[in-house]
Amino acid sequence: MTVTVVGIGGSIRPDSQSERALRVALEGARELGAKTIQYSGPDLVLPFYDPSVPERTDVARRMVEDLRSCDGVIVVSPGYHGTVSGLVKNALDYIEDLRDDERPYLDGRAVGTITAAYGWQAAVNTLTAVRSIVHALRGWPTPLGAAINSAQVKFDGDGSCSDSDVDRNLRTVGRQVAEFALRRPVSDVN
Repeated sequence: MTVTVVGIGGSIRPDSQSERALRVALEGARELGAKTIQYSGPDLVLPFYDPSVPERTDVARRMVEDLRSCDGVIVVSPGYHGTVSGLVKNALDYIEDLRDDERPYLDGRAVGTITAAYGWQAAVNTLTAVRSIVHALRGWPTPLGAAINSAQVKFDGDGSCSDSDVDRNLRTVGRQVAEFALRRPVSDVN
């Protein structure tokens, strides 16, 4: 059985630290056979979410459909001023389009949470905020969440992480999402 994991994260800057962290986590999900879909960088430049506007951009419509049918999600946010970036928060706001579904929002899906910030305080505060958002969206945050201090950890051009413990944690988050999905795929719940 193949499960699908959708990754959302990064910054407006392509190949940012948070986007690289997302790629490592998605690789962890793929290690268990998951199909992965990534929304990052330019994909996240969406109009401000407005529930009263029924028209969606192609990217927003595709992202919502992928979230509707996925088995798990990974969310990665840079920490801006100690909380979730506006770019990532706006993308998550589009999940409101799933409110009237048989399985509303992220109900029953495992959601891996990862943050990257220049300093521990912002990284940990942002991780707490992302996990709170996941709870509000009825998702199940994975047991492990990863906070990355970008002042200490770097990713090189091929995506290799300078800290083997951080690399292992990112892959573990991705594997936990896939493991949960393999035990309880969305298609079996409906």
